[in-house]
Amino acid sequence: MDTLPGPIDPPARLLMGPGPISAYPSVLQALSAPLVGQYDPFMTATMAETQELYRGVFGTANEATLLVDGTARAGIEAALVSLIRPGDRVLVPIFGRFGHLLAEIAERALAEVHRIEVPWGQVFPVSVVREAITRVRPDVLALVQGDTSTTMNQPLAEIGEICREHGVLFYSDVTASLGGNEFEMDGWGVDAATAGLQKCLGGPSGSAPLCLSDRAVERVRSRARVEAGIREAGDADAADFIRSNYFDLAMILDYWGPRRLNHHTEATSMLYAARECARVLLLEGRAAVIRRHRRNGAAMLAGVVELGLSVFGDVAHKMNNVVAVEIPEGIPGEPVRAALLADFGIEIGTSFGPLHGRVWRIGTMGYNARREAVLRTLAALEEVLRRFGASVPAGGGVEAAEGVYAA
Repeated sequence: MDTLPGPIDPPARLLMGPGPISAYPSVLQALSAPLVGQYDPFMTATMAETQELYRGVFGTANEATLLVDGTARAGIEAALVSLIRPGDRVLVPIFGRFGHLLAEIAERALAEVHRIEVPWGQVFPVSVVREAITRVRPDVLALVQGDTSTTMNQPLAEIGEICREHGVLFYSDVTASLGGNEFEMDGWGVDAATAGLQKCLGGPSGSAPLCLSDRAVERVRSRARVEAGIREAGDADAADFIRSNYFDLAMILDYWGPRRLNHHTEATSMLYAARECARVLLLEGRAAVIRRHRRNGAAMLAGVVELGLSVFGDVAHKMNNVVAVEIPEGIPGEPVRAALLADFGIEIGTSFGPLHGRVWRIGTMGYNARREAVLRTLAALEEVLRRFGASVPAGGGVEAAEGVYAA
């Protein structure tokens, strides 16, 4: 390299895909706050504040509420490898890409994985989940709430009670849904849940909020093993110890708890960002933020329908924060996305597996769950669709969205 590159200078983007999304300005500001030592009183106080804030976000009184340093997948893996003993039966209902991910991680944790599936674009009736639990008799049920690959939102409210009846630990991946859709950790009897910042919480990827019930903590503690370099007399050393060091929730719980076990060095800037994501949400009000996502999602839905785009999947079970639309016949999907990005600075998404190249996914979440972002996206999409030969009503998408806002 003859000359060094200049300072990082990303282009201005409006991220209207399925995530990551544009972060709240105050979250970006929090990321630039000065660093402190990992056991500085300010640091440990901030960790405790963040735990309490996320209890509000999850809707829980669970003491075991904390962050896992890493992307949303780090939280998923920490939960599953810490809860699943080798040979455990794990039931995974799959209705999109991320159900397959849960099954993949469970297999790597040496579980006996049982899958049930519905076609992409649908969700599971509670009766189907009940039947599978009764038949499989799993130790753990692992179920995505909102799967952005299909935009579907799986109803969870009755499933926790079924799991309790059968002695099953209930884990849910709420990465794409938390903050923009109703979720009640305690009210629904969820034993473990993990999320990420880069969807409805309005932050950057890199920190995974996690919450465990007392039942889940009991399972994790039963597998505790403190690593030799920091082990003290009397520390746990289970034979069936958790088969990951970095994702060992028993040690991570001790790091976040009064003992402050030196498990790893907390990602300070991401802690600041995660704290601000939760603070912003609770300042607006959890119910109010969900209503905002519902309203802006409804406006986007009305707009794309008025543009003549067919919505993919069971709209009655669509997440508030993302919609998938069928790419019209004869319209090139990737060039449309490229034109939106190059000419308008707007990013929308495609999808995975059977939906790759078949749908666009348009998000309205976090900071971008607002009127300005929705109208700007619809106006730009209309122009680009017309450029590629689609017959669309002039101003139709914006007008339909405005109708939702007026109502």
